[in-house]
Amino acid sequence: MLREAASSLCRNTVRRDPVAIFRQLSHQYASSSAPAPQVSTESTAAVDELRQRLASGPSFFDFTSGSADTAYSVPAPTWKEKKRKPDWLKREVPGGENYTRIKSKLRELKLHTVCEEARCPNIGECWGGGEDQTATATIMLMGDTCTRGCRFCAVKTSRAPPPLDPNEPANTAKAVADWGIDYVVLTSVDRDDLPDGGAAHIAETIQGLKRETGGRLLVEALVPDFAGNEDSIKLVAASGLDVYAHNIETVSHLACGCRHWFASATLDCNVLLANTLLG
Repeated sequence: MLREAASSLCRNTVRRDPVAIFRQLSHQYASSSAPAPQVSTESTAAVDELRQRLASGPSFFDFTSGSADTAYSVPAPTWKEKKRKPDWLKREVPGGENYTRIKSKLRELKLHTVCEEARCPNIGECWGGGEDQTATATIMLMGDTCTRGCRFCAVKTSRAPPPLDPNEPANTAKAVADWGIDYVVLTSVDRDDLPDGGAAHIAETIQGLKRETGGRLLVEALVPDFAGNEDSIKLVAASGLDVYAHNIETVSHLACGCRHWFASATLDCNVLLANTLLG
């Protein structure tokens, strides 16, 4: 029912923002006669604390308006002007003790990170840590090769990537536990070559992280769309993670120009809606 509703809505609103589509679908479901999903009201003290910190922090308006300590907006010079780039746009060459330690540990355990594979310019800042900051990296599960070829992404692609590393979940838990951080983000490549899209592998990794840290670590999983497979979505959602995340890369009418042909805003909406309804 959800898939048909989303497909119909997206066909009739091709140029609309996917977020607006998702909100309308959620409203339609809430006002329907379908039984409401059972959502647990319990949350850990760590999650409550994180929510309070987010609520008291700068808003999106603060960021876009350049107020407070988020002044990222600068006047745009004309093409004839010579003007120095703002300091926040510059990055130092990655290095330092923390950077070297994390890189060495990742290579030792044969782990991949989106920081490296996507050529993130902030890698030195995250891996290097700093004053009152913990050095960390974003683990990319299921290898370094994706089965899709989105034009905006620097990750390697192949229709037949190498098989999954059965030791990756345990190695990931070991590496992250050694970092001593309170919050970790897991992401992954798309693995359309696997029947479940790699959902069981991701769920096993999350469960291992929780065991290795005694449940104190907050885990966010930025997962693929699993080709809309609701069983895979449910498996990851029920794995014990704290934040289920999925990217809506762009609006519908721009998707064909930059995304893999299999991906779509409709599919993204289905994934988010299915996870929401699962509670």
